[in-house]
Amino acid sequence: MTDRPNLLILMADQLTAGALPAYGGRTACTPHIDALAEDGVVFESCYSNSPLCAPSRFSFLAGQLPSKLGAYDNAAEFPAQVPTFAHYLRAAGYQTVLSGKMHFCGPDQLHGFEERLTTDIYPSDFGWTPDWTRFEERPGWYHTMDSVLQAGPCIRTNQIDFDDEVVSAARQKLFDIARSNDPRPFCLVVSMTHPHDPYAIPQEYWDRYRDQDITPPRVANLAGQEDPHSRRLRHVIGLDLAQPTDAQAHAARRAYYGAVSYIDDQVGLLMGTLRQAALDANTVVMLLADHGDMLGERGLWYKMNFYEPACRIPLIVCSPGRFAPRGVATPASLLDVLPTLVELASDGTGSGLHYAAPIDGHSLRDALEGGSGPPEVIGEYLAEGAIAPIVMILKGRQKFVHCPVDPDQLYDLLADPDERTNLAINPAAEAAAAIAALRQETARRWDLAALHAQVIASQQRRHFVYQALRQGRYRPWDFQPLRDASRLYVRNDQELNDLESMARFPPVPSI
Repeated sequence: MTDRPNLLILMADQLTAGALPAYGGRTACTPHIDALAEDGVVFESCYSNSPLCAPSRFSFLAGQLPSKLGAYDNAAEFPAQVPTFAHYLRAAGYQTVLSGKMHFCGPDQLHGFEERLTTDIYPSDFGWTPDWTRFEERPGWYHTMDSVLQAGPCIRTNQIDFDDEVVSAARQKLFDIARSNDPRPFCLVVSMTHPHDPYAIPQEYWDRYRDQDITPPRVANLAGQEDPHSRRLRHVIGLDLAQPTDAQAHAARRAYYGAVSYIDDQVGLLMGTLRQAALDANTVVMLLADHGDMLGERGLWYKMNFYEPACRIPLIVCSPGRFAPRGVATPASLLDVLPTLVELASDGTGSGLHYAAPIDGHSLRDALEGGSGPPEVIGEYLAEGAIAPIVMILKGRQKFVHCPVDPDQLYDLLADPDERTNLAINPAAEAAAAIAALRQETARRWDLAALHAQVIASQQRRHFVYQALRQGRYRPWDFQPLRDASRLYVRNDQELNDLESMARFPPVPSI
């Protein structure tokens, strides 16, 4: 194919790669995602660059590490001057549309998207700003263990309401594009909030699994033996206040898998709509997540660390007419999405591309066409649960995690995929040499003391601004979708027969 492709990006929230059959999971029932994987390119070692919603998404959009964007946490402002892939694609002549969650904080709620179909599920202000100087205090907006303690089936939830709207709006947009006279290719991002906790899911999805289908965590609760950051996370999510029973943890895992099946159903609806709208032949479909979920592994829940369940994510690219199905073992990350999309939207070679800001990611075009991916993955965590910057370097089979206030961690992911053995504790000679080299690389890449000061200063500014803006008349930044009723359905500014004919799809052949 030589035509510039349409781009359909399907994003799940908190979907750990290991839950999916395409990544070796044995529990989740996901026939639609399985079909994408069977026909697509599966990146087997893809990672979130920051295992938290907003920082990971900002890196996904901008192709830059969170520290370079000031994207420290879930209340960090995403600067309007930062070019995103939506800006690049729009400049290249694409329609750019967002349906669903992107966790934009600040007054710019579009960031290059020409159209946004829904509001966000989360607030756009600075109210969720952590405070590293008052770590012992647990603000009310932190994760709590209620998600696990109250896990189970339900009829409706806040998240079902949101994702149903997101998918409905996206499907409508695909049909609108099919009936439009706009010749431009499109990039449509559909970003759902499942399977993110709370672990509550309608009975239909709960019943797709039996109790005996749900396996326990692979790594047992390490309370009392965990690393210092994991100990801090236990405090942050309230594990020290409410330890779930085995039955409650089991129910949370069952509900999570139910939510994964819910996501799979939405993928099926969207892929069906793409085919019905006759847009599938020239559309590249990309399925990914912002980060994973610990799901009780090591006794931890949610994310906020660099263990595999929290930071390893799916990335599947499906376009059978362009890319032969295959698995890619070399690493990839969310940073690589922007340059990949920009190349796909160009002549396909990447020649003549100019980026308006530095890019930390690498195009995956070669990997999609049978080559290899980037040589490494770089990660940063600068949000709740931390008291100093935490950075990660992944090269080959080695994952190195460093924080100035904690002991180093080094894992051999090939020999020890569950990260049970920290090779940085009493290291053998070979590991000691690797650790020394990785420490030197860390010092070259980051000024961690300066970054620590920047995070603290940003937190203090945002706390002040949030409190000040809550005084007097409050003007929220939350995105307000505009729906012009004068342009809907049947109105008197068009001939009725013409309007009905234009709205019919496929068109009736001329007689």
